[in-house]
Amino acid sequence: MENRKKDLILVITMAVFLGIFALWCMVKTPETYSESERRVLPGRPDWSAERFWNGKFISDFEDYAADQFPMRDLFRSIKAAAEQFVFGKLDNNDLYLHDGYAAKMEYPLQEKMLDHAADRFLYLYDTYLADTDTKLYFSVIPDKGCYLAKEAGRLSVDLQELIGKMREKTDYMQYVDISGVLSLQDYYRTDTHWKQENLEKAAELLADAMGVKLQASYEKKLANEQFFGVYKGQTALPLKPDQLYYLTNDMLESCIVTSYDTGKPKQKQMYDLQTAQGRDPYEMFLGGSDALLVVENPAATSKKELVVFRDSFAGSLVPLLVEGYSKVTLVDIRYVSSSMLGNFIEFKDQDVLFLYSTLLLNNSLALK
Repeated sequence: MENRKKDLILVITMAVFLGIFALWCMVKTPETYSESERRVLPGRPDWSAERFWNGKFISDFEDYAADQFPMRDLFRSIKAAAEQFVFGKLDNNDLYLHDGYAAKMEYPLQEKMLDHAADRFLYLYDTYLADTDTKLYFSVIPDKGCYLAKEAGRLSVDLQELIGKMREKTDYMQYVDISGVLSLQDYYRTDTHWKQENLEKAAELLADAMGVKLQASYEKKLANEQFFGVYKGQTALPLKPDQLYYLTNDMLESCIVTSYDTGKPKQKQMYDLQTAQGRDPYEMFLGGSDALLVVENPAATSKKELVVFRDSFAGSLVPLLVEGYSKVTLVDIRYVSSSMLGNFIEFKDQDVLFLYSTLLLNNSLALK
């Protein structure tokens, strides 16, 4: 009899709990963006008989309901903390913590993705660069996991194997290896990206390979004292904040930065300090994820030009290369089709640098 009472209390408690949260789900205003995960949330799916019977409506509604569940971030944090600290799970959806650093396991090496990236690069070479006086350079930016995974006992792509395969596939370019001047400490603890204030040696290596001497000195300034990167929300675990710094001088402050992201010229800042306080503070560097960006350097002592095909990592490195060029054009072919570039850029005698992270090369389908 006593057991039946306990069971009844448990059933009633669970029913009340589910009833409260079901009602809460129905009356709460749907959220459109997840601040913690930095992603747009899907809206309520449209209903139709056809979508209901083929299962598409139910599938979309399940995703919608999971994203809109009340106190979702709290429950995510409880789940992640239990798995990490109670059950001793090594990772949570491939995300792991070690020695204060959060990272994502990038494994295994996906050669088909490397082939796709190499195919896109070859298209650019054949279409725009082959019959010009441009000088071509290529460099791979290691993911933080390349320096952390072994120490943490986690899996990671073999960096040298990835570099070797990409060099074979892009043998028409000169490869510049910057991995030896980087270490774990050059990356943010809570984000995928690297710290600009630690990149001067990497910039010097690239510049030397391209025949440019860098001599400028920079002032290190604080942009955000409480910088939480993308892994803070993705891990749903308590992490100590990073600090977001940037390097500047009179030369960089005199540069003219123009975005052609929408096809129409729009003036931007080298460093957007308002963005540094926003949803994705790292996007303060050179306009974030712009498709096409031009930096003009009035203080340049040469007429050399540089074109950089890049991902988000280059945003913080390229300002350190600006000193050696009168004009730097940044192109992100995730957001502009390679076939359209001839409408915006005349390739002639520039230095052309392909600068991509292992993260993008190993997941390259976004390259157009």
